Amino acid sequence: MVAVAGDQSQLEAVEAQLEAVEARLRAILDPYRDRLEAFEIYGVPMLRRPGAKAHAWFAGVNRGNGVVRFSLLPMHRHPELLDGLSPELRRRKRGASLFAFSSIDDAQVAELERLVARSFEVDQRDGRPAVPG
Repeated sequence: MVAVAGDQSQLEAVEAQLEAVEARLRAILDPYRDRLEAFEIYGVPMLRRPGAKAHAWFAGVNRGNGVVRFSLLPMHRHPELLDGLSPELRRRKRGASLFAFSSIDDAQVAELERLVARSFEVDQRDGRPAVPG
């Protein structure tokens, strides 16, 4: 089947939009990259505390099925991090540790930045050895 010019331009527009969403989501994680290490789990790029086991990842961004996925494991272990989450962002939540975006606005980016900051604090606290009492 031959694609018509209109179909091709629509595909290019969707691809450009997904690339922009992916760039914005990756930028949310930029402030943490110097304190985390990059690795892959099942071929998916993630960030984790240095020395953490594979399944103790912190966050990652990847593409799939016409969306950009933003994974944030601390919200799975600490659902209280989601207290006060806006209905708009809650609608993007898929599963215990995943958001899916085909578009994103400034308010959602700002809310995700705050959620990631809280999550990073919790993740760092969880990763510290227990102090004997």
